Amino acid sequence: MLVSCSNQSAEAEKTTVQPFIDEDNQNYVKAVFITYYELNEMIGDNDEKEFRKEAEKAFEQLKDIGFNSVCVQVRAFADAFYKSDYFPVSRYCFGKQGSELKFDVLKILCELADKLGFRIEAWVNPYRISFDDDVEKLSDNNIAKKWKKSKKTKSRVYVSKEGMYFNPASDEVTKLICNGVYEIAKNYDVDAVLFDDYFYPSKDKEIDKKEYEKYKDKGGKLSLSDFRRKCVSNMIKEANKAVKRANNEVLFGISPASDINNDFNNLYADVELWARDKDYCGYIVPQIYFGFKNVYQPFMFTVKKWIGISENPLHVALALYKCGKKDKYAASQDEAAINEFKQNKNIIARQINYLAKIDDIKGFYVFSYSSLFDEKCDEEVSNMTEAIQSTHP
Repeated sequence: MLVSCSNQSAEAEKTTVQPFIDEDNQNYVKAVFITYYELNEMIGDNDEKEFRKEAEKAFEQLKDIGFNSVCVQVRAFADAFYKSDYFPVSRYCFGKQGSELKFDVLKILCELADKLGFRIEAWVNPYRISFDDDVEKLSDNNIAKKWKKSKKTKSRVYVSKEGMYFNPASDEVTKLICNGVYEIAKNYDVDAVLFDDYFYPSKDKEIDKKEYEKYKDKGGKLSLSDFRRKCVSNMIKEANKAVKRANNEVLFGISPASDINNDFNNLYADVELWARDKDYCGYIVPQIYFGFKNVYQPFMFTVKKWIGISENPLHVALALYKCGKKDKYAASQDEAAINEFKQNKNIIARQINYLAKIDDIKGFYVFSYSSLFDEKCDEEVSNMTEAIQSTHP
């Protein structure tokens, strides 16, 4: 049975945002994202001992570089890398969605993080169900499949050629998401739960037609766009409450795309509201995945823009994955911008050094783990490592 997130205690609503503090009393976050497909590589042949060995090796490598935090993607879709009452076992965990949980990946990662002195965050995509549009490919114990195949509940799942997503306007979807973050914060020794940048999957009016019509029939005056923003913000606020109710020491954060206007107008994510109000999140990590010469969102300009709207602790996610490559979205014709990550080997290091000088920035996140071992990134990683080790030591 789904538990409503709306009936939270008054005590939970009065919680204050706690700073990041590790055992060495350091509060500057130096984090790396570990994606679901990188976890899948570590899991390998589904042997628990081998996974522990691979994960511990990875954490030791990260510690040697100078990271103090890991952010692991334990629910990229509507399935889980941990024991869940609401989501089936991930297909990326043991090869088949809804199969037996042969070992608890998140529990092991939490144990290793504690052993090696890392902060650990559980990274979740709240609305995404699958990249595939075939509901039959979901496991029979996936609630998305059950909802979609019932006439009464099928509107809770939106299907397009881009894949499947939960309907953000559904109250039952919000309850499901809140239950999902509650059980992570309650059952696992994580420091935080972090939401990714996926919110409304498109501007298609069919996504929430039923819910919006019901809202209007009851006298609602909001435009469709404002209605959608209200739905997403309500989910964010309720998720924050759910995390705090489960464990007041666990933080709830959001890592939105860096284009504030696009977030607001196309994803219906009111990131300015979330960034300034502790009722919505405890910290925010915009994905400023751009070089200094980017024509549309130059790095320093974009950082300053986020500083201008943020009152909650602000961190910055950095694009190590672009090293050695052309960035075709950096400009239409400006070759210097397009080739910036290909022609320079110290962009991430320079960005880390730049952020370290700004009091309003509380840390950085690097995307992602596998890029650290890409041969094309060797020199970039070497320079980045030097910067990490000299920043807030």
